[in-house]
Amino acid sequence: MTTVTNQPATASAAAGAPETQTPDYDAVIVGAGFSGMYQLHRLRQLGMRVRVIEAGDDVGGTWYWNRYPGARVDIESRHYSYSFDDELQQEWDWSERYAAQPELLDYARHVADRFDLHRDITFGTRVSALDWQDRQHAWTVTTDSGERLSSRFVILATGCLSVPQEPTFDGLDEFRGEVLYTSRWPHEGVDLSGKRVAVIGTGSSGLQTITAIAPEVASLTVLQRTPNFAIPAHNHPLTDDDRAWIKENYPQLRGQDFESALDFYVDDSQVLFAEHDEAEIDAVLEERWRRGGLGYTRAFADSLLSAEANARLADFARAKIRERVADEKLAQKLMPFDYPVGAKRMCVDTGYFEVYNRDNVRLIDIGEQPIEGFTASGIVVRAPEGRGGREEIDVDVVVMATGFDAMTGAVDAIDITSDAGSLRDKWQDGPRTYLGLMTADYPNLFTITGPQSPSVLTNMMTSIEYHVDFISRMLEKMTAEGTTQVAPRPEAEEHWVNLTNDLGALTLMPKAQSWYMGANIPGKPQALMPFVGGSHVYINYCEGIVVGNYHGFAFGKVS
Repeated sequence: MTTVTNQPATASAAAGAPETQTPDYDAVIVGAGFSGMYQLHRLRQLGMRVRVIEAGDDVGGTWYWNRYPGARVDIESRHYSYSFDDELQQEWDWSERYAAQPELLDYARHVADRFDLHRDITFGTRVSALDWQDRQHAWTVTTDSGERLSSRFVILATGCLSVPQEPTFDGLDEFRGEVLYTSRWPHEGVDLSGKRVAVIGTGSSGLQTITAIAPEVASLTVLQRTPNFAIPAHNHPLTDDDRAWIKENYPQLRGQDFESALDFYVDDSQVLFAEHDEAEIDAVLEERWRRGGLGYTRAFADSLLSAEANARLADFARAKIRERVADEKLAQKLMPFDYPVGAKRMCVDTGYFEVYNRDNVRLIDIGEQPIEGFTASGIVVRAPEGRGGREEIDVDVVVMATGFDAMTGAVDAIDITSDAGSLRDKWQDGPRTYLGLMTADYPNLFTITGPQSPSVLTNMMTSIEYHVDFISRMLEKMTAEGTTQVAPRPEAEEHWVNLTNDLGALTLMPKAQSWYMGANIPGKPQALMPFVGGSHVYINYCEGIVVGNYHGFAFGKVS
């Protein structure tokens, strides 16, 4: 087994080196968001030599890059935070029910400073290639600067929503105005006051941006492809009493989080829709709406299984949109009708629908008026039905809120190879993993909250902590037993892929053209990528595998 020291060996591992050469690192972690930071901390506790490689210039991941106006978490702050250290929990004070981006970035920096993480992180660097060297039983890690280093293990903490989708439009390069992307908003900020602005996209980042900038811009044109279900956040500042209660009750709150389907406690209903009478249904939905947030779909035990139950949830949400938008025809355009509620990522809003009651805001449904291209002064769309021709919308700024290549995008962005070939080729028809943690034939390579784990259907912080702890326990076991290599058995991976797909097929999730399915990326294979059985079921399954001596994993030693 690799000798554990506190400093990396001289960087000299390369193809053809002797099998007994000590790798430069025990583990290389790709990404310094919340998953990479916690993984670094845990592996340090095991005495491992670790290096983190991060594309940004600071920690924070999602909250480092996404600085667009109105950027805010859609999980309550008390849940969207680390639970592994009680002193950290007790010393940090959240200011709002749903924290905004600056506060989340401050929290990430606080954690990095508190645990002295920066010294093991290389910033401003991307990993371009990973190649498993079977003779050395190690990965060769190549960065965009040309550096090559070796590591026994590689852990991809690259995030599920970290590779932006940047669509192309005819004439975009001719546009003389400013083009901004929510996924890489200028760190110095942008003054949009008094400007004519267009926003393309009405997912979460689009909704938040639209809500934030509408009062300050001269005009705002929203180009909507698909209307979204958005549930009120009912956000508010936290009082000293609120914070004291949260800190006192953290043990109970965290326990409930890890036992819930969504990794944050929302009082999951155990009652089927058909078991309620009409009065009870209305009362349940009103109560869920009053609470706000992503727990709306947990109103009935079969909300994502029963078309009838889901239709009632959708009808109720659409009625709420109708109440909030003064123009009836406009309200109709803002209502989703062609997919089940919850089958696309729901949004949590802070006054989004009310924006359309403003005189300076206009909605264009690009299903009816497709974008035909750009000119030097603006966007060209097809004219409204009955008018014929084209309509040009003059704008000063275009904001692209066009989403991400979710879950697999950041993995595919790295050229990952082993003796079995390219991981991109293996995943060309959709991801293939065991537990969303590893993939067969690529030893010692882990993905935190990877495809076919609950990940994006949950509170990411809780899912991150579980995966990091699972990986860390496995590496601790390997150190104790003198094993140096692990990979899933092919039959275990096949079983997990089939289980994930079969569970997904039982739900209404595949009925939406969503980024859960990869449908937002041209040419991407259509497959439901997250595990839909609920985080509580997933964790129990994984713990059973641990009890079974990591059933489904094959371990080996350097000879």
